[in-house]
Amino acid sequence: MRKLDLCLSSEGSEVILATSSDEKHPPENIIDGNPETFWTTTGMFPQEFIIFFHKHVKIERLVIQSYFVRTLRIEKSTSKEPVDFEQWIEKDLIHTEGQLQNEEFVARDGYATYLRFVIISAFDHFASVHSISADGTVISDFA
Repeated sequence: MRKLDLCLSSEGSEVILATSSDEKHPPENIIDGNPETFWTTTGMFPQEFIIFFHKHVKIERLVIQSYFVRTLRIEKSTSKEPVDFEQWIEKDLIHTEGQLQNEEFVARDGYATYLRFVIISAFDHFASVHSISADGTVISDFA
């Protein structure tokens, strides 16, 4: 089985919900594969977005590139609809002045059809997410 970056829009993934949207920095930028683009939050927290894979996947490694994110919670669901999320990962990130936060998670029990990312708090009034990448394999397509 070939390993894929499951989060890329070119692999069929989609951001189906985001709590804020700036027309210059829309949530789709998170999964477009372009390191120059990003999604930015508005000034209140928590903020969240949901990535839908359109298939059942097994995630082995997850990398998030962000700026000013303080506390991040990642939830996953294996349902066909974006419901029944369970908490998967929660972490306080380190502020990196003038450069992106590059946080890598080795995934345990990484089966999902949806991932919900909740930015619980930030180091500033705004935070940005530049990319999410998930190394893993497709388990099955939806019937």
